[in-house]
Amino acid sequence: MSDTPPGSLLAQPLRPPSAGRAAAHAGLFLLGAVVGLAGALVQAGWFPGGLLLALAGAGGLFLGGAHATGGRGGAVAPAAGWIVAVILLTTSRPEGDFLFGAGVGSYLFLLGGMALAVICATVGFGRQPGGGSARLGK
Repeated sequence: MSDTPPGSLLAQPLRPPSAGRAAAHAGLFLLGAVVGLAGALVQAGWFPGGLLLALAGAGGLFLGGAHATGGRGGAVAPAAGWIVAVILLTTSRPEGDFLFGAGVGSYLFLLGGMALAVICATVGFGRQPGGGSARLGK
């Protein structure tokens, strides 16, 4: 038998994440912020191709983070970093300068990136119990 107590996984006590997992999530958060900054610059520079490149980079990071950590948290961490960076870049400065123009491309980048973040975080890998590939009820 296994060493886990019987019952639902939701009934198990919460344990703090290991130091390696916490460092991986912090690194993914920072990488998400960098990809958000780079995407904000690229999407406006080469409009149709740059927008697709920026969204593909963000989606690849979100899904790659889920693959790397083996859980949905790996997709949520870079998505949170991406959203924080992009939201901070949308604010205007007192001088009137801003990074995002009021064009269709900027809105597609913002909404498309947020949609990709939600999709990758919900479709990402959930925790699966170890063992064979047979049904769990057997």
